[in-house]
Amino acid sequence: MEIAVVIPAYNEENNICYVLEPVMKCKEISQVIVVSDGSTDRTAEVAREMGAEVITLPSNRGKGAAVMAGVQASTAEVILLLDADLMGLTPHHISDLISPIINQDAIMTIGFFTAGRISTDLSQQVTPFLNGQRAVRRELFESLPNLDHTKYGIEVVLSRFARVHQCKVVWVNLPNLSQVMKEEKMGFYRGFIARLRMYWQIIKVLVSTKIS
Repeated sequence: MEIAVVIPAYNEENNICYVLEPVMKCKEISQVIVVSDGSTDRTAEVAREMGAEVITLPSNRGKGAAVMAGVQASTAEVILLLDADLMGLTPHHISDLISPIINQDAIMTIGFFTAGRISTDLSQQVTPFLNGQRAVRRELFESLPNLDHTKYGIEVVLSRFARVHQCKVVWVNLPNLSQVMKEEKMGFYRGFIARLRMYWQIIKVLVSTKIS
């Protein structure tokens, strides 16, 4: 079973190495794709230097479009989605996310943070379905052809589709894993505005996307 890792990234030159390093150590992974979503820093260069395949989008199109660009660049049966700003990722976390798929116990796994930082652990408890760390069988993506328009709502759409169609989903505990918050990367004000924009995109997707 071929497994591809797709990492959407926007201006993550300072963080992406901490995600790619453990990914590159996993023998189960067949392909590693970083999609630089209109980045203006060295995200693409750092990813190439670490051995990842890189897709460079000329402008920032949003997370949904970046993910789908990576999915379409691979023929792997399983896609592992990882955020580019994770802190504390290990090969063990990766194995835990993909094992239920390999064992045919699930069509999708969704990770949730525990025993990491209070700020990210709390957000996971409030909105666990927004977690970007998940392994997904290709047929789930193929059932949702318009995911490139979902932006930050891509995880919500995947979760809703799986629920409506009663697909087997396994939740995976990811202890000691966290991520760099927007307020830390951009400063409190700009990061807070970016967070509000993210939630607004998710709400729009929830309202406009109909799953049948």
